[in-house]
Amino acid sequence: MVDSDRIDKLITGVPPALALRAGLDLGIFTWLGGDAATADSLGAALKVEPARLSRLLYALASIGLLDVEDGQFRNGAEASEFLDASKPTYRGGDHVLLRELWGADLLTAESLRQNRPAALHDFSEAGPESAAAFSRMLAPGGVIFGRNLARELDLSAVRSVIDIGGGAGTILVGLRERWPHIAATLMELPTVAAVAPAILSEYGAGDMVVEEGDITVAPSTGLHDLAILKAVVQVLPPDQARSSILNAARCLTQGGEIAIAGWGVVDDDRLGPPEGVFLNLTFLNLYRAGESYTEGQYRGWMAEAGFRDISRSQLTDGTTFFRGRLTD
Repeated sequence: MVDSDRIDKLITGVPPALALRAGLDLGIFTWLGGDAATADSLGAALKVEPARLSRLLYALASIGLLDVEDGQFRNGAEASEFLDASKPTYRGGDHVLLRELWGADLLTAESLRQNRPAALHDFSEAGPESAAAFSRMLAPGGVIFGRNLARELDLSAVRSVIDIGGGAGTILVGLRERWPHIAATLMELPTVAAVAPAILSEYGAGDMVVEEGDITVAPSTGLHDLAILKAVVQVLPPDQARSSILNAARCLTQGGEIAIAGWGVVDDDRLGPPEGVFLNLTFLNLYRAGESYTEGQYRGWMAEAGFRDISRSQLTDGTTFFRGRLTD
């Protein structure tokens, strides 16, 4: 007998996710920290009406993100560990971006009907103001990802790192918290490169080199021991995705390493992992080209570029992570 359980679970799974996003937008989990508070005190701190706020607080408590006793709310175990922005394990750094992505997801049918992205985002055509706003929005999440990457990689013998297409370059900020000795370079399109120094200065990283360039066209002007491409390959059409990896290899010293990361990766059967499969739909709404490429495609491009010992893993934030070393 066929029932509707699967469909019902999909429908009822949306409101809890949106409640989580609202809690992140308001900063509820960070404000609570390790303390307890009433709706009244939280409302005063967050400058929202307490009675209305209490609806969200009880909703978050109903899904286990908050605990409540005698009208006092405190973070649940998972919220305390992963949703408090003061902790290095924070997983909510991209919640502003998540809002943009979920908004785009509502337009999938429209994008298909019109045969064009209904929420088009074009990095190459961004003006100075929009480039600055978008880069600034992604900057906190970049620091958090850099910290995660710093725990994954042993950079004790690495002298120079280049972040290719890294927005404001704050991945390098997070990376250097653990590995302060590395020389850091950001390579970005001209519109983003123009606004990156000001944002980096706000993070105390005014010494980083910012280089204008397009990795799909040419490599960096210098050579580096490690090249990072996060969420870059997935926004490009296949020919440019391939050329970005080929040119990234030309940015490296002999024996240098590449680190490619992003949610937009799928298994060769294209049925998983879920974050890659469904981000592939999101891309329909945002980009004229670009997609969740398969593991086989990534491995093929990396091998063609001269990388060996290619591995695929998952970082603590769930991001798919490819590594490879440049050899003779």
